[in-house]
Amino acid sequence: MTSRTATLIGLTAVLLWSLLAVMTVATGTVPAFQLAAMTFAIGGLVGLLTWIGRSEAAASLRQPPVVWAVGIGGLFGYHALYFLALRFAPPAEAGLLNYLWPLLIVLFSSFLPDERLAIHHVIGALLGLIGTVTLFAGNTSGFDPGAVPGLIAAFIAAFVWATYSVLSRRLKAVPTDAVAGFCLATAVLAAVMHALLETTVWPQTTLQWLAVLALGIGPVGAAFYAWDIGMKRGDIRVLGAASYATPLLSTGFLIAVGYAKASANIAIAAILIAGGGLIAAKDMVLKKR
Repeated sequence: MTSRTATLIGLTAVLLWSLLAVMTVATGTVPAFQLAAMTFAIGGLVGLLTWIGRSEAAASLRQPPVVWAVGIGGLFGYHALYFLALRFAPPAEAGLLNYLWPLLIVLFSSFLPDERLAIHHVIGALLGLIGTVTLFAGNTSGFDPGAVPGLIAAFIAAFVWATYSVLSRRLKAVPTDAVAGFCLATAVLAAVMHALLETTVWPQTTLQWLAVLALGIGPVGAAFYAWDIGMKRGDIRVLGAASYATPLLSTGFLIAVGYAKASANIAIAAILIAGGGLIAAKDMVLKKR
């Protein structure tokens, strides 16, 4: 698999994650950790289904403890922190702090062997960050001292996801099949958190059940396998900068189904984020065939 192909596969994760908000809204009032447990269980099963006919795939679960720590710490740690952030802090502020992770991925990639961080990668990531700030501008609800724990959780979550993503590159020899195990372990831990913190609320309609299934197959399933491939074999700097498209595309999908309204901020953010992504991907776009 070429780096360009792996990068394109990684970009499908960005597209799938942009559907996360609209699909989550469609699931109704299912509590956050319960929804995580359900969807990660489905996502893990999606991975297991790909093992059919490949007897060697099960061996991917035989990994050292450090690999499991990185995998579970990344998937469960990030989502637990993000859910806590949304519980205690306004979503706009929490989302903005959380979306430091694409820039952190670009910066952290400079510590990887054989990776060179060029100025256009940094410029592209910074434009994406500015675009994200523009996207959230005007949606903030003011500073509340009680939101500090949530804001801290969102900030740490950004570092957790960036660290998990970059360490995936260092663990390049670990097969992507192992992500199925990380998803199932995350589902178990999320179920424990649900039992401790939440009251069970099941989807009430067929549409809500279908939304849960779609979440598990796509944004909380296939997306993590695609991201793993992109991080391990693709251009990690391009993927980091391009990830700023997630909140923009997510807003676009919310507008399309009537959950949000178009605005000048969104248009400006689109230009900044798209421009930043193209600048960061300059090497890949202009690469001679």
